[in-house]
Amino acid sequence: MDTKRLILFVLLSFSVLLLWDSWQKKNIETQPQQQNDLSVPSPSVKNENNDFQKTLKPISTDVVQKSQLIKVETDLYSIDISSVGGDIRNLSLKNYLADDSEGYFQLMSDSQNPLLYIAQTGLLGENLPTHKSVFTSTRNNFQMSSDTLVVPFTYEADGLVVKKIYTFTKNSYLIKVSYDIKNNSDNSLKMSAYYQLIHDGESNQGSSMMPKYTGTAYYTDDLNFNKLSFDDVDSKSFSISANDGWIGIIQQYFASSWIVRDDKSRELYSKKIANNIYASGLVISLDELMAGEGVVFDSNLYAGPQAKSDLEQAAKGMPYTVDYGWLTFIASPLFSVMSGIQKMVINWGLSIILLTVLIKLLFYPLSAASYRSMGQMRELSPRLQSMKEKFGDDKQKMQQAMMELYKTEKINPLGGCLPILIQIPVFIALYWVLLGSVELRNASFLYITDLSSKDPYYVLPLLMAASMFLQTKLNPKPTDPMQARLMMMMPIVFSIFFFFFPSGLVLYWLVNNILSITQQWYVNKKIHAEALKKKGHA
Repeated sequence: MDTKRLILFVLLSFSVLLLWDSWQKKNIETQPQQQNDLSVPSPSVKNENNDFQKTLKPISTDVVQKSQLIKVETDLYSIDISSVGGDIRNLSLKNYLADDSEGYFQLMSDSQNPLLYIAQTGLLGENLPTHKSVFTSTRNNFQMSSDTLVVPFTYEADGLVVKKIYTFTKNSYLIKVSYDIKNNSDNSLKMSAYYQLIHDGESNQGSSMMPKYTGTAYYTDDLNFNKLSFDDVDSKSFSISANDGWIGIIQQYFASSWIVRDDKSRELYSKKIANNIYASGLVISLDELMAGEGVVFDSNLYAGPQAKSDLEQAAKGMPYTVDYGWLTFIASPLFSVMSGIQKMVINWGLSIILLTVLIKLLFYPLSAASYRSMGQMRELSPRLQSMKEKFGDDKQKMQQAMMELYKTEKINPLGGCLPILIQIPVFIALYWVLLGSVELRNASFLYITDLSSKDPYYVLPLLMAASMFLQTKLNPKPTDPMQARLMMMMPIVFSIFFFFFPSGLVLYWLVNNILSITQQWYVNKKIHAEALKKKGHA
């Protein structure tokens, strides 16, 4: 097994990886169980006491209305909440820097520059407030000063008093959203509640080389976790009925979702509401509220990082929002091990290095077998070159002679292939771990300030190219001069890929190469000594 074959195997694996990922998004993850043509949030689920099939006026076409913005500051968030609808218009995460490292990372925005992403809720029923209704607030600014911060909004009309209350908890990315409704009118009230996220159709992330998903995701106990791309919603709106579950928007490193914990019948939906603008949410039918009565019901909005600990606390199925690709069964344990190491060494770069050492130790016997096969082929190179000169262009005789030589020396020329093939899935899985783990975002190592992005000075890719060049020197030299020149060029060509990969991934591969070179040098030295000893006895 020579370097050319190794490189071709890795290149092929990446090609298959990206093609498979694209196919999954188009054909597996985006298949809804049921689809209806929805133009508006509509409570197709039935109220326990009546058929609630009222035709609703469009409430989502005016995506953003001008309004007074209420400022909210917590330990984790900087948020603007609109007086119109009491909706979250802007949301920044204080524990995460923006992509340009200037200021906080803005997850939600109503500016449509660079993205539109807002959280809306409303009530459906006579005189009840939608996301277009105007609420009042007692203050313009709210600052967290204890373990919780309560931000109330009030709406009144025709004997109805509706309070929409946000409750923020310290060290938690779960935002409780409560409705407190008092029916002071003379009539009973049939009602439903809807919760939706508005997002434009842009991914705002990724490249053709490293695609990253941005779109709808949902979970129910029956259907488990699924994705629904905005492109699929273009052709047909999505709607399913369920008794549990959540729906949200996911992107690389971050997620938001509406979570209703009560086992209430609900309708999950995703639809196009304007040019390149989409709504993903759920509708819940509520019990009829009699005259003079009141009711309080809660929901939760998760808006934060795709950190495993936070997702596990948010809701069942939320950890699936972390995209580890189709090798999740390998990637998830790898991340757990890497995370455990990080807790001990307190540095993600060091944890990657130590994880690499552990993986190398795990595959040491396989690597040794591969390097032994290559070392034996290296010892045979002079004899193979002599055979080439002897037989010239007679490829058939050359092939027969080579097979006889391999048989005599008890060498399998393909003996190094299987060990490499076994290790490729681990490399691909680690690729997804390093690409999808928010924990590595803005994590520093030496001069690198963000292990999730490319090396700013290209030091690691250049060292990677040098290590690959050195490795070619340890491999058997091809008898064909053209192949030999190609082998010398491949490290340069292949290293170009690493100029665009996350620096954490390049760090892994560089350390792996250094360890491989060390192991291969040792094996080659041992085989060479055995060959000399054999010649001495000949």
